[in-house]
Amino acid sequence: MVTEHTVRSFTSEIKKLDSSIEEMGRLVISQIGDAMQAIARRDPAMAEAVVRNDKAVDDLEHEVESLTVRLLALRQPVALDLRVIVAALRVSIDLERIADYAANIAKRVQDLNQVPIQEPIGTIIRMGEWAQEMLEDVVRAYLARDAELAEQVWHRDDEMDRLYTKLLCSLRNLMTEDSHAITPCSHLLLVAKCLERMGDHITNIAEHIQFLVRGTCRHQLAARRNIECPGV
Repeated sequence: MVTEHTVRSFTSEIKKLDSSIEEMGRLVISQIGDAMQAIARRDPAMAEAVVRNDKAVDDLEHEVESLTVRLLALRQPVALDLRVIVAALRVSIDLERIADYAANIAKRVQDLNQVPIQEPIGTIIRMGEWAQEMLEDVVRAYLARDAELAEQVWHRDDEMDRLYTKLLCSLRNLMTEDSHAITPCSHLLLVAKCLERMGDHITNIAEHIQFLVRGTCRHQLAARRNIECPGV
């Protein structure tokens, strides 16, 4: 029999879960910003701080995992309650991966300090800013259970892909014109790929929100997009 006490206790645990996700999101957004600042300022000390701070995100991811396992074991949730728990676990995994990419970017700062090429670095900074903006909105969508905002973020990954494609073309031209640019451009390519993958994980989070709120999967969201944008 479900008692009022049981309902209050479950609600409290879900709030704790949301709080952990919110803190993870805040830390990861900060990690991306600091990694971009480290590149822009050519600051290896800031880059090292990004790498060190990755552990805090890992710890929160483990905390979310432990809490979700406990809720699944003890509460045996169904329907919306089950989707809330599963979505939280999935979101925490994607946030942890985004933080890993931020740390990977930071590890490249020392190499990028040798790069005199300004235009591609400017595009990389813009990609980082775009990732931050997307992540801020998708975390807000998760906490508000806002499927519409999540879908808007999902569509905005197109701009990340556009910036990535633009950067690839620019770097390819630089490497073709000057063989000395191959090594620095290779470092920039790795950083750009990390940012592009961040965008993919952010869209994953948007899909988890769709699953949580509407019970729909990513294939249904993709089909909806194709209907709205035929030929894409």
